[in-house]
Amino acid sequence: MIRLEKRPQPSQAWTAGSPLLAVLLTMIVGGLLFAFLGADPFETIRTIFWDPIFGEFAFYYRGQLLVKAGPLILIAIGLSIGFKAGVWNIGAEGQYIMGAICGAGAGLALYPSESVLIFPVMVIAGALGGWLWAMIPAVLKTRFGTNEILVSLMLVYVAQNILISVSTGLLRNPDGMGFPGSRNFKQWDAAHNAELIAGTGMHWGVVAAFIAVIGAYVLMSRHITGFNIRLTGEAPRAARFAGVNPARIVFFCLGLAGLLAGVAGLFEVTGPAGQISGAFNAGYGFTAIIVAFLGRLHPIGILLAGLLMALTYIGGEAAQTTMQLPGAAIQLFQGMLLFFLLATDVFTNFRLRFGTKGVA
Repeated sequence: MIRLEKRPQPSQAWTAGSPLLAVLLTMIVGGLLFAFLGADPFETIRTIFWDPIFGEFAFYYRGQLLVKAGPLILIAIGLSIGFKAGVWNIGAEGQYIMGAICGAGAGLALYPSESVLIFPVMVIAGALGGWLWAMIPAVLKTRFGTNEILVSLMLVYVAQNILISVSTGLLRNPDGMGFPGSRNFKQWDAAHNAELIAGTGMHWGVVAAFIAVIGAYVLMSRHITGFNIRLTGEAPRAARFAGVNPARIVFFCLGLAGLLAGVAGLFEVTGPAGQISGAFNAGYGFTAIIVAFLGRLHPIGILLAGLLMALTYIGGEAAQTTMQLPGAAIQLFQGMLLFFLLATDVFTNFRLRFGTKGVA
């Protein structure tokens, strides 16, 4: 008989090694999937993981690496703090969308001004938009005991419909000949989140992501609030006895996650995306959940996991083009990372035992 036996304490080796094992298993099973679809599995894996860094067009792809990683890291940092406290915000995608809408709307209301204050105002509006959207599940959870998982997730679909509505109505470009979508921020210097160093992909969103990593590390390891967050997640009863207000933790964690997701949406809409459109949301809010867990909910781990996930985005797009693979196959490949990470994480707290269990 094979059974799982609980460890006396979590295994440090499995804690460190399970993300690496999850990546390896994803490559193996993903390779089998690509072979089933008629593609060379070794060439496909090389296209996804090797070519963007060391291939013929590596210079272009390296710049795109930061562009893709920035929003993932920024959103994942906010989510990880909530996850540490047992606050399960699954609706970062909606907060990301609402941040983009509010930030873009604030900027467009001031068009065509070229004031240097335009972009800071948009950043603040984007942060407030994401924060306010996250406050809905926070209020419902603390006042009525609702499940934040369901509420935050359902609000994603509300945000997506608002996005479609404003892109064809309120924020539609009046000079766009009736086509849906807002003005292009890349053509408006005061509101454009341009590259800070040409060719690197480094824009203000990437800078904010690095600042968020440092800030989260300091918060969780050097500040009493971080201690209270960890205590709430690991021992809720002990946290209450210690005087920690659970409602305050919920508001803080959801608010911070919404704020960072909203800022990520603003930086994306004023930078790589360029405009509000019905197809603006790229699933960053959901992918950031994978990044958070792949990074072990640790800021440095999230930084590395964000870069890895960005690599699968870039390499996946290259594989779709060169290997003629469907986009769904690449999304499934990315989803395998979370699946295998959760599967291998079991062995952090449990060990396999073989044979019959002795009778006491």
